[in-house]
Amino acid sequence: MALDPTTTAIVCIEFQNEFATPGGKLHDAVKDVMESTGMLEKTVKLTEEARKKGATVIHAPITFSDDYRELSPSPYGILANVKAGGAFKASEWGGAICETMKPHPDDVVVEGKRGLCGFASTNLDFILRQRGIRNVALSGFLTNCCVESTMRSAYERGYNVLTLKDCCAATSQEQHDAACNFTFPMFSKPVTADEFLQQLSD
Repeated sequence: MALDPTTTAIVCIEFQNEFATPGGKLHDAVKDVMESTGMLEKTVKLTEEARKKGATVIHAPITFSDDYRELSPSPYGILANVKAGGAFKASEWGGAICETMKPHPDDVVVEGKRGLCGFASTNLDFILRQRGIRNVALSGFLTNCCVESTMRSAYERGYNVLTLKDCCAATSQEQHDAACNFTFPMFSKPVTADEFLQQLSD
């Protein structure tokens, strides 16, 4: 199926130093899957080629204030781990988008992401609708968490959702593969970066 670049966006979820760069607080947890898929290099190449074709590139980082005042005093689950580890502070290097994925001048950066879903507390839906986007391709961290949450919400909002299997990473190969093989096909059209680029018409 051909995709019109003018109505297509690649949403890059949490390509931040905490995950993507050695020294990040969560890098060791994801580095093996990053290496197995080559996801960082593939996403850099993918976004470069997509920009040339006229597609929109959107970045969706998650950040918090130094005292995590945005969260419950007693968060649980993954957000409790984020707070306990002091991760994704807006004021620190770890919260910044990694060097190789720094937004280009024509890219758009989502504001307000404080949880898992890229839509829940942000202006992502507003950005997509203002720009006339119909096709949403998802990449980033974690395959089975923020990417999956964003995928489900995009599907329910009526977007044509594609998940970029080799542009995502999780904390284990098993979790990544399970999401790609079982959950992604229920709420999206799973593709590789190369397959996506082939569908993106010039």
